[in-house]
Amino acid sequence: MNRIKVADLMTDEVVSVTPGTTFKDVAKLLAQYDISGVPVLDDEDRVVGVVSQTDVLEHAAPGPDAPRQDRGTARPPTAGGIMTAPAVTVHAEATAADAARLMSRRGIERLPVVDVEDRLVGIVTRRDLLRMFLRPDAEVRRRVQDVLGYVLGGSADAVDVHVVDGIVTLDGCVPLRSQLHVLLGLVERLDGVVAVTGHVRARTDDGASAHAGRSRHAMPW
Repeated sequence: MNRIKVADLMTDEVVSVTPGTTFKDVAKLLAQYDISGVPVLDDEDRVVGVVSQTDVLEHAAPGPDAPRQDRGTARPPTAGGIMTAPAVTVHAEATAADAARLMSRRGIERLPVVDVEDRLVGIVTRRDLLRMFLRPDAEVRRRVQDVLGYVLGGSADAVDVHVVDGIVTLDGCVPLRSQLHVLLGLVERLDGVVAVTGHVRARTDDGASAHAGRSRHAMPW
């Protein structure tokens, strides 16, 4: 069971421009496709910058302090002249959670998605990332049961699982306290899980916190 990757959520049909695309054409694309920004690509499809709605508005007209002769003779700006660079991008194999944190930290709405050679392969937006929290409850329950099987083996049936609106309720008993720590940690990290609640107890307190840590890091979630 792998965590949701950016590649699973991104849109692979991307509106893009080149550094030489005129300001007017960039504005038309943003309006036509109702998008907040476009990546700027070089001749090898590598992302060299991003032009956002803010970039366009800031360059919509010369400032009031600009010399009058400059207003009449200045060349129309191009995407390369108004773009924000370097671009903030994310790799297709990154997790959706990593992309969400990056967007939040940088205060942006969309991320160009690149491959291992930094070539554009898609775009992911905040709206796309919200989909990972909208997984059907039945699918979330199945994933939780997979975790139970991995952690508890033949004892997995001793824990009941209920999922409503992404909230996982666990009730039952596990053989060891160290298993309980691993179980709760992995379930909380599953994509689509909003919260974990319930009453699960351990029959034996084995005090094997080190074992719990090793098990958590051994899983490829």
